[in-house]
Amino acid sequence: MAPSTRAGQRCGREGSITKVFVATVVLQLAAEGRLSPEQPVQRLLPGLLPSRFPPITVSQLLNHTSGLPDEQDPPYDPSSPEEIARHRYDRWTPEQLVAQVSHGPMKFTPGTQQEYRGINYVLLALLIERLTGCRYGEAIAHRILRPLDLRHTAVPGNDPRIHWPHVHGYLRMADGSLLDITKFDQSAAWGEGEMISRTGDLDRFLTALFSGELLPPHELERMFTLPPDEVRMVDGTPARYAAGLQTFTVNGISLWGKTGERYGYSSAMFATRDQQRRAVFSFNPTRRDATQAQVSLRIAEALTKA
Repeated sequence: MAPSTRAGQRCGREGSITKVFVATVVLQLAAEGRLSPEQPVQRLLPGLLPSRFPPITVSQLLNHTSGLPDEQDPPYDPSSPEEIARHRYDRWTPEQLVAQVSHGPMKFTPGTQQEYRGINYVLLALLIERLTGCRYGEAIAHRILRPLDLRHTAVPGNDPRIHWPHVHGYLRMADGSLLDITKFDQSAAWGEGEMISRTGDLDRFLTALFSGELLPPHELERMFTLPPDEVRMVDGTPARYAAGLQTFTVNGISLWGKTGERYGYSSAMFATRDQQRRAVFSFNPTRRDATQAQVSLRIAEALTKA
């Protein structure tokens, strides 16, 4: 087994690592000939996006080059922990999430820039449901979780609880106190950040994915293929997202994987393509800020020095 770092075997919320599972199922459907990554999503999900939007391909959703408009402001102040706690049981439908980006102008022509956006994966999860005829969480379970025996990984749907042994997440309030935020309706992260897992399951998933157990070579290569060099992030930095995976280079070594955050939880899984260096870990911050990325970077630096 390749060297890896795993911390904690209790379940927690995995946030945007959900996107890797969604991308894997979408690429499986492409390998089966049930969709073409170059098809416009408007053709596959007719009537969902405004007709004035330009064609946006499945590939552009997968690698965050869609250019979709910004979301409308939420009905509360997302910088206030008290407001977050007050609204943690709010229920959203995926159609409501899509409607949040249906009013403004496109941010850029699809395929010309890259901007990391959760709404891209809401649309991809809806596409999975349209093509499979079942809930996207069930498609993930049927195609990934059960074949790999990932017994402590799930898409919770509208259930705000974590039913397996789990770590509790806490949110620091304005007065400095900590509020247990473990129970939280994740429907606002539908399709892009709602999954529950533990590090052992994520390590197994990452190993199977990189080893070619889940995708044929051509589709797997999409997960390691960045947009053309002329496509940059909206801040001018080089593109760093492929289909489902993100990449970064530390100490001259390129790592691929995904980070994920929800209130009270932060996780990451990444490895070199040959898996000679691999890390899967989770921790429990009490705020959502830059410190989560700093922790992940410090672990990556240690991994690439070993």
